[in-house]
Amino acid sequence: MIFEYFPETDMLYIRLTEGVSAESEEIAPGVVLDFDAENRLIGIEIEDASCRLNLSRLELRAVPVAHLILTERPRAAASSTQQGSPG
Repeated sequence: MIFEYFPETDMLYIRLTEGVSAESEEIAPGVVLDFDAENRLIGIEIEDASCRLNLSRLELRAVPVAHLILTERPRAAASSTQQGSPG
């Protein structure tokens, strides 16, 4: 399972399993479920995520996780600002 946030569009995508979306259903305004060709739920898209959710905190409880991987998307704006700074 992968949680991925896209700040440029303020969208959170929760990929439940690998697969290609064959059909999507908006179940509430700004909340879309993605299904594969066998009608299995493969992902959840949440638009305007920062308005709907507290994105600063993620808590896992009693989840049997074998591997926890944390990655951060490079910040292009921060890199260009640092390059222009003197010394």
